[in-house]
Amino acid sequence: MRVFNFAAGPATLPVQVLEQVRAELLDWQGSGASVMEVSHRGKAFMAMAQESEALLRELLEVPAHYKVLFLQGGASAQFAAVPLNLARADSTVDYLNTGHWSLKALREAQRFTGRVNIAADEAASNYSTVPAPQALRLTPGAAYLHYTPNETIGGVEFPYIPKTGSVPLVADMSSTLLSRPLEVEKFGLIYAGAQKNLGPAGLVVVIVREDLTGRARPGTPAVWDYHAMAQESSLLNTPATFAWYVAGLVLRWLKAQGGLGAMAAHNRAKAQLLYDTIDSSGFYRNPVALNCRSWMNVPFTLPDPRLDEPFLAGARDAGLANLAGHRSVGGMRASLYNAMPLAGVEALVAFMRDFSRRHG
Repeated sequence: MRVFNFAAGPATLPVQVLEQVRAELLDWQGSGASVMEVSHRGKAFMAMAQESEALLRELLEVPAHYKVLFLQGGASAQFAAVPLNLARADSTVDYLNTGHWSLKALREAQRFTGRVNIAADEAASNYSTVPAPQALRLTPGAAYLHYTPNETIGGVEFPYIPKTGSVPLVADMSSTLLSRPLEVEKFGLIYAGAQKNLGPAGLVVVIVREDLTGRARPGTPAVWDYHAMAQESSLLNTPATFAWYVAGLVLRWLKAQGGLGAMAAHNRAKAQLLYDTIDSSGFYRNPVALNCRSWMNVPFTLPDPRLDEPFLAGARDAGLANLAGHRSVGGMRASLYNAMPLAGVEALVAFMRDFSRRHG
């Protein structure tokens, strides 16, 4: 029996997609072989790759002057690739520090650029807040501003898009891409690991404005050079073929669900149900400021840490998996990505209400 999987990533995938993968695993498109066993330069795979890009462009309404890349190495590889492509060794770059992943990104940038200006730092709130728009200490003429719209571990989400003028805005959207409509043109570059809302781990999508390509500094590995990869349609080297194929199926599934407007309504309803349950319980607590609660990742604590293990054990028995918070913060965390059905959240809140009655 499948469980309701609340993992933060690799995360749950649509059942319909998994069933199609199972059906095609030994014989993809009549080839007599798996998609993992065919040439990435063959006509069938290249047609699949082109369809995937077209679907992503359609769902996000990506303007024609942006390149879409399907790369390897996950989002963490982009922590280095971004400064290597967009900044010189003596450049100043701006970073917003709002949690675990933005901090990792800025520390990686410190290895490649002359000055990383921390334009906002939310460490004092234990990363339970985001900075006010007017509080950003931006550098005129910075090579770019980098931020993480949704912090997967802390459950903090920006309710606004920073305004940067002529400075390119760079966003790590691993936890939010495809969860709602997005104005791509407000960004210079977007990157996202696939293992939240798009597909299996190992694939990362990069959406980059064309004028920001062709700037990679000397010595940048070709597989991290956006211009080089765009010139080869992301096929300069052997790509993550299976992950790309599954991502294509997820994109088809998203379109069949009604697109990103429908996904936004679906995701908002799931998050609201869980937050309402937490707030009205008098038992559970969410640590994040009300104005920046994430739709995708909902952390919560119990009144006594000694109840954590009984809660997790009972949840597992009820078919609710992977609810433990990240090891760095503890507590609980429910990730509500696109493929999590409303029924899963309903089952979770029913269990939470019963548990609080028995232990409150």
